[in-house]
Amino acid sequence: MNGPALQDRPSASASWRIALPHSAAAVPVARALVRTALTELEHGADCDTAELLTAELVANAVEHTAGDTPIELVVELLPTGCQVEVHDPDPAPPGHLTQPDVKDPDPWQEHGRGLLLIRALSSSCGHRPTETGKAVWFRLSVVPHQWNPGAIG
Repeated sequence: MNGPALQDRPSASASWRIALPHSAAAVPVARALVRTALTELEHGADCDTAELLTAELVANAVEHTAGDTPIELVVELLPTGCQVEVHDPDPAPPGHLTQPDVKDPDPWQEHGRGLLLIRALSSSCGHRPTETGKAVWFRLSVVPHQWNPGAIG
């Protein structure tokens, strides 16, 4: 059989919405929430990738928006995958999220790779305006369990 059996997929949707401080302390909290959600529900999306991309979105929201208005993390688990959104108060779209930058990031700089990672590792990504700013999001598809003939029996 190719791909996961229907019963291997998560059967119901679940979602979380949490306000996070507008500080670097929000990053580990967001990572932990995403990992816990995917692990506890035995969701088929890749936890490590979800955690990494969530950290990038939250860090960008904290670094590139002014003020101390909390940011909001929204995690939605669906039978087909997961979607993570980060809401912040700045209506300006994130630079080069949905279209590649014309130049490669400087290999000597510590910054400048977050949006590249999000584009490369997610199944889709984007941003949308909200009543109070914007939401930046990514989606990850469910990863099928690998068939291991040695594990039978």
